[in-house]
Amino acid sequence: MDGKESITIRPMGIEDIDAVHTIETASFTKSSWTKEAFLREVAANKFAHYFVMEKDSEIIGYCGLWLILDQSQITTIAIREDQRGHGFGHQLLKFIKEYSAESTTTLSLEVNVDNDSAKSLYEKEGFSYGGIRKDYYGPGEDAHVMWVKLDE
Repeated sequence: MDGKESITIRPMGIEDIDAVHTIETASFTKSSWTKEAFLREVAANKFAHYFVMEKDSEIIGYCGLWLILDQSQITTIAIREDQRGHGFGHQLLKFIKEYSAESTTTLSLEVNVDNDSAKSLYEKEGFSYGGIRKDYYGPGEDAHVMWVKLDE
């Protein structure tokens, strides 16, 4: 970030789903997130909280999470490929951690065991490894479970 752009993080609306889905499918070639799935999350899931990150009024990233009892779970998160490497992922995760800490004590996520850049980002943000979910993304595609305590 060079300090000249205007960055905003706001709740995702139905009107944002096309842009978010474009980032999702470009970021995750085997994504199971359809436009309809995003719509259900935004419009009907009382546990779901979804946000978009805008740079100069253009959506460059998003994050979804579920807040259930004392735990938060990131369901999906991505920064548009041409905007990666500028600190936006850190900024979005910091926002999500602060938002989650208002009502929960733990934040968790799953990340593909081969996604080294995402794992590095999560480690820098204080996430620890909690195990492996076998075949989480499909046959032979495992996920690391990662979590961070928010009340420390």
